[in-house]
Amino acid sequence: MLGRMGWFLIRPDALTVLRNEMVVKALNRYFKVVKNKLPAKFMIAKRLEADFHEDDPLDRLWALHDKLTQEYYRLESKIDCGELSLDDLGEPRRSYLDLKVEIAKRLLRACCFCERRCGVNRAEGELGYCRCGEMFLLSSAFHHIGEEPELVPSGTVFSIGCNLTCLHCQNWTISQHMEPGEPLTPRELAAVVTKLRREGCRNCNMVGGSPTPWLHAWLEAFKYVEVNVPTVWNSNSYYSVEAAKLLRGFIDVYLLDFKYGSDECAVRISNAPDYVEVCRRNHLTALESGELIIRILLLPEHIECCGKPILKWIRENLGDWVRVNIMDQYRPHWRAHEVPELRRRLRHEEYVEAVKYAKSIGLLNLA
Repeated sequence: MLGRMGWFLIRPDALTVLRNEMVVKALNRYFKVVKNKLPAKFMIAKRLEADFHEDDPLDRLWALHDKLTQEYYRLESKIDCGELSLDDLGEPRRSYLDLKVEIAKRLLRACCFCERRCGVNRAEGELGYCRCGEMFLLSSAFHHIGEEPELVPSGTVFSIGCNLTCLHCQNWTISQHMEPGEPLTPRELAAVVTKLRREGCRNCNMVGGSPTPWLHAWLEAFKYVEVNVPTVWNSNSYYSVEAAKLLRGFIDVYLLDFKYGSDECAVRISNAPDYVEVCRRNHLTALESGELIIRILLLPEHIECCGKPILKWIRENLGDWVRVNIMDQYRPHWRAHEVPELRRRLRHEEYVEAVKYAKSIGLLNLA
């Protein structure tokens, strides 16, 4: 592990990014939480009272959740402008975060966290597409200095399992359960998050594989996190409407992949039906719910069918200032040889073409 500030020698851009007006505009609240000038969303969620019982039907819990989500954002606005503080809210017996945990546990019995909606009872040991059970499986947790500069050093927590099967996955030993993983209880997971923050990480970066199968565990873990740390949802964007609702008022920064601009490509490479519609929906919801960083991993020979349509949609639907990372680090991994065009690396001219196109249509905030 690098010293508390040694990372800036390797990533000086992690400091200079703080003076970038466009980045600060896109991630204004996040930076204030990093500096402990504002509380992370989960800390506010723990102070918002929720009157429910474990035997309440699920539809009542959802109705209460919808009501409290509106109240949550009202409170967040007042806290952000200095009208209220966390202490003004007190510590309720049951909170908005507790309600999220209860709903997530119910959903685990007929799992619908991701868009596949397998419907298996993971609480009773049944496994769906992602092959994830009930207890969180940790691959690794460390100070990551390879992320976007605004996230570095990022407290990344890699979980086992994924709800996609990307044939070129660089983390395939994690996503495909080639590693056994270390089982962690929510309290143990909370201790990992706390340690990383106290060691100087800017955030808790929930990643994998995919964090989506472990939504129930992440929500419960933050009941026991007492340090102020921004939450980062580092996702492939293939999660359900229900998951998106539970993420509201919990996630500070959505770090979302936009993998494909074509459903045909999504199915052929990642076995992800309806990916484009789902991904677009979740990007729109993310920008309404928190702050957003979009990752586009360019694939060889997919600039016209995927790269450019993605960038065009972002500009037309999310604005010119949204933070976009056009990534050129594609390398053939795992089963990439099964897709002819993925057998080679991305050419530099392909990357340049995508970046030029992004600038030509007016995207201003490229990482």
